[in-house]
Amino acid sequence: MIRARAFAGRRYAVLGLARSGLATTEALIASGAGVTAWDDRVDARDAAMALGADIGDILSLDLSGFAGVVVSPGVPLNRHPIAAHAAHHGVPVLGDTELFAEARAELPPHILVGITGTNGKSTVTALIHHMLQQAGYPALMGGNIGLPIMARDALQPNDRGNGVYVLELSSYQIDLSHHLACDVAVLTNITPDHLDRYDGFAGYAASKERLFGMMKAGSHAVIGVDDAPSRAVADAIDSHKVRLLRVSTLDVDPADQQRWPALQGPHNAQNAVCAIAVGHALGLSDQDIEQGLSTYTALPHRMEWVADRRGVRYFNDSKATNAASTAPALAAFPPADGQPRLHWIAGGKPKGDGLAACRPSFGNIQRAYFIGEAMNDFADEVGDAVPVERSQTIAYAVEQAAEHAKAGDIVLLSPACASFDQFPDYEARGAAFRAAVMALGE
Repeated sequence: MIRARAFAGRRYAVLGLARSGLATTEALIASGAGVTAWDDRVDARDAAMALGADIGDILSLDLSGFAGVVVSPGVPLNRHPIAAHAAHHGVPVLGDTELFAEARAELPPHILVGITGTNGKSTVTALIHHMLQQAGYPALMGGNIGLPIMARDALQPNDRGNGVYVLELSSYQIDLSHHLACDVAVLTNITPDHLDRYDGFAGYAASKERLFGMMKAGSHAVIGVDDAPSRAVADAIDSHKVRLLRVSTLDVDPADQQRWPALQGPHNAQNAVCAIAVGHALGLSDQDIEQGLSTYTALPHRMEWVADRRGVRYFNDSKATNAASTAPALAAFPPADGQPRLHWIAGGKPKGDGLAACRPSFGNIQRAYFIGEAMNDFADEVGDAVPVERSQTIAYAVEQAAEHAKAGDIVLLSPACASFDQFPDYEARGAAFRAAVMALGE
């Protein structure tokens, strides 16, 4: 785990004891800090107490003298009373990424790469991590992906160079960071999302922009400029201080992209060009970068190939929880010989953004199968543009798609919705799709 003398002798409050909260509690205590922890779940409180934490409801504590209140990124600071309670006592509200930033001075020499954006940040994080590992560099990924960063052991340099921490950063994690100075910071794109947590879209975009305001002179900023809000972030960067690299899907030659099996479609062109720019910023050779791109395999639930059944290919894109992230998945499968070949499964708990972002690719769709709470609204919105089945469940949608699809067709789960009407999370939804596909048999 990450330990730092900087925490010794201080007292922290930790609110929320899921994986990152418990990892933070353990790391702080191992570093000589005192921790008062709280979670509504008794088993979580017991686990923190076993690590040596005091247990107490943070909202009823006098926080005077505390070094910080560490909260989960899932805590909505715009609505939760912890923000006002901490401010009343003059105590900062932090995340585990901020603690990592404070510990960096005591870690072996290393490089920090941070990736944010509405869509694509998980793939870009995993792709950069894979690229570095293939090239022989010590690297790990964390933040919004993988294990909590405070639970990871510090990287040691090897004969290729210093260790590289590759962190996926949600806007929530950026909100809870104050000194997270990335050596390379990446912005993939900005489209409307999580607006319940911000004062409109401008507030959400400003959260992403904060990552670049924490950078130090000589660092690299990689920004995808295919959307206007991201271009605005790029325009606001002081290029005399930070080395600005503007990237676009237009920078990728489609012939090159054909060599990267897990990176098909325009959205993956953007993911690839961001990773390529980071590779160059880190000093990787063209050969190292190409090897990483060509050997990368997709993350689960992100345009993940599941199986071929009777010549039909099935893809799980359950992570696409809004229309903006589903749109490029639909665009990735154009008609063959003038005939649409895509069978699209979508729906779930709607986010209110409709399917307008997907409409330009309706010509790629042979038939749509809508499920969950959004089923009727989506069917009404599509109208006569695409043949529609009101399937209700993923299992039935897969059965119907298998009946209609022929060899050479594609069945794609890309829901454009949250999962919470029928599943606890997008992973469970993707697992249900995979199970339904496997149940089809060979």
